[in-house]
Amino acid sequence: MIFEDLKPQVTHIISNSKTTVDERLLSICELLEKQIEHYNWVGFYFRNGDKEELLLGPYVGAPTDHTVIPFGKGICGQVAVSNENFVVPDVSAQDNYIACSITVKSEIVIPIFVNGENIGQIDIDSNTPDPFTEDDERFLEFVCAEVAKLLS
Repeated sequence: MIFEDLKPQVTHIISNSKTTVDERLLSICELLEKQIEHYNWVGFYFRNGDKEELLLGPYVGAPTDHTVIPFGKGICGQVAVSNENFVVPDVSAQDNYIACSITVKSEIVIPIFVNGENIGQIDIDSNTPDPFTEDDERFLEFVCAEVAKLLS
C-alpha cells in the first residue's frame, strides 16, 4: 500500500530541522501530490490567530483565490467549526462548497489538533469522482498528527 510506504517519508520531512516549518509543509504537499495519483491539489490552511477564519499555508496545485476562508464557509470552514474529518465524494452535491476549479470533483479535509485545539487542516482536492477511502482518511490523520508535532 502506497500510504504505508509514504509514512516514513512524511516522518523524515517533519524531522528535518535544517528546513523551515513552511518548507517542510510544502515538501509534504509535494510528496503527496506527486505520489498519490488522485491527489491533484494538496494544501494546508491554518487558523488566523483569534479570528474566525483560515489562512492558506503552503500548497501545491493550481493557484487559488481562496487565501482566506471564514469559519463555516466551504468544506474547510465547516471542518474548522466541526473539528471532524470531511470527505466529499461529489463536490457538486454540496450546498456549502467553494469551487476552486471546475476540474475538482471531490475533496477531503482533515483537521490538525495541537493540545486538543483545531489549529488548521490539510485540504486535498481530486479531479476524480469519489476516490477517497477510509485508507486515505487514516493516512491523512497520520500526516496531521506528524504536522501537529512540528507545530506544537
